[in-house]
Amino acid sequence: MKIRTWLASFSALLLWGNTLLAQLPPVFDSGRMATVQTTATVRRYLSPEKITWQTPNAGGATITNAARFLLPGNGQADLANQNMCVLKSTAAAHPAILFDFGKELHGGLQLVTGMYKSGKPLKLRVRFGESVSEAMSDIEPSKNATNDHAVRDMVVEVPWLGKLEVGNTGFRFVRIDLLDDNAELQLKEVRAIFVYRDLPYLGSFKCSDELLNNIWLTGAYTVHLNMQDYLWDGIKRDRLVWIGDMHPETSTISAVFGYNDVVPRSLDLSRDITPIPQYMNGMVSYSMWWVLIQRDWYQHTGNKAYLQQQAAYLKGLLDHLCKKIDANNSEDLNDGTRFLDWPSSENKPGIHAGLQAMMIMTLKAGADLSKVLKDDAAVRQCEAAIARLKKNVPDANGSKQAAALLALAGLVPAEKINQEILSVGGVKDYSTFYGYYMLQAKAKAGDYQGGLNDIRTYWGAMLKLGATTFWEDFNMDWLPGAARIDTLLQPGQKDIHGDYGAYCYKGFRHSLCHGWASGPTPWLTEHILGISVVEPGCRVIRVVPHLGDLTFAEGTFPTPYGVVKVKHTRLANGKIQSDIKAPAQVKIIRE
Repeated sequence: MKIRTWLASFSALLLWGNTLLAQLPPVFDSGRMATVQTTATVRRYLSPEKITWQTPNAGGATITNAARFLLPGNGQADLANQNMCVLKSTAAAHPAILFDFGKELHGGLQLVTGMYKSGKPLKLRVRFGESVSEAMSDIEPSKNATNDHAVRDMVVEVPWLGKLEVGNTGFRFVRIDLLDDNAELQLKEVRAIFVYRDLPYLGSFKCSDELLNNIWLTGAYTVHLNMQDYLWDGIKRDRLVWIGDMHPETSTISAVFGYNDVVPRSLDLSRDITPIPQYMNGMVSYSMWWVLIQRDWYQHTGNKAYLQQQAAYLKGLLDHLCKKIDANNSEDLNDGTRFLDWPSSENKPGIHAGLQAMMIMTLKAGADLSKVLKDDAAVRQCEAAIARLKKNVPDANGSKQAAALLALAGLVPAEKINQEILSVGGVKDYSTFYGYYMLQAKAKAGDYQGGLNDIRTYWGAMLKLGATTFWEDFNMDWLPGAARIDTLLQPGQKDIHGDYGAYCYKGFRHSLCHGWASGPTPWLTEHILGISVVEPGCRVIRVVPHLGDLTFAEGTFPTPYGVVKVKHTRLANGKIQSDIKAPAQVKIIRE
């Protein structure tokens, strides 16, 4: 009898549960759930590594037990209320703390509070910074600190005995100020919310120079942070899909992570919001970079099905570009913004030379893709346009950006370009974006040692200034008297972040984590490890190392079939011994 009664009760409970489920809001419906956007990122909570600065206990404002923030946390407020940091203010003095989380991060901040006397929410000012000086700055015009694209300077209310999470930006440093007068705040935890794609680094690089090892890894990490829902150029600013910026980034992704859907997702976004004859991001060169990325991505992945999805747009874009040649066989791309990169933006003859070269590079890539797509008419059209463009060889007008492209397009011998322009003044007039193509042109000229020297000098200088990711731009002229980004500015020192920059990146608006600056990472893999893809899908890979002054170099390279492992060692007689292991599906060519 008891069993029958229990079963009846259980059946009634099930009926009630099913009725309740049927009444749930439509968002729980499986059909609608299928359209809800999800994220590829994860969240991790990190305690600060260091307290860089705090206000002194003076004027009645005090901070006690700040060291507790360096301990691991659990994100949970509790009634024990033990081991709290206590911040006290007066009407005239307000306490503040500056935290260093050790390296550049993307995400926000978690604050966990305790039981303080007022029992009411209290106001905090929270300032994120990619440098110490940015986190200590105000929103004002002199050094161009802004809240553009991501709010990094805000006033928030923290709850009594609770938790608050704020922020969505790029940062390493965070300053918090207690704003309320005559207040006491008990804080249990202040932790960074690290938002990123949890991906293995399938590619690797290690050599006899630890600086180069650090540079390779820093470039990889810079791009990794920008692999959010889409592939951004910067995690503080601009947090946008800029197709030109993507080319060094996708080269880095191929060398470090292999296939990742953030690349086609971002390429497709730009395609879908840019009907022809408009140009991606409004820049004539950026639509050309889209073609070049498509060629490189197909070469690495061998994904013909994805390439076929681009066929109609690719054909229309190539047709448009082929018509943008004037009677003098010169590019005539005057219906959009004419841009290579910011440091070269005032050199109009140099921009023309660069665009002339880019047209040839793009149409060559377009012809290669059209052959795969069996579009013979597009192949003939591209080849005819290339033949015309090669009849006109403009002068780079001293622009290292334009010179690099002229060499890569085959319009001027790479050796001549390297000797007469790229090597003049060392890394003077390098830029973080086009530095990749300057390095590529030096490699084409056979100047691998020069490439290594320039990487050490230019990208290495950012590391010496405390960088953990590479910057939107950098100029060697900024170095004299400059303070590191992870220290407080001392009298007489220059603020490398706030005092420099130009164009869209003046002062603190300057992004210190910009994916287009990652060029040394794929360059070291391609030219020092010597790994290049010969046939689409990495079915054939050529391995030709160039060690320069290194005694050894080793690493891995991701392919659709698994990783290729290489190790090159300089023997006593000067010859290079290479040990190579590859998946069975990958053919290795040695030269």
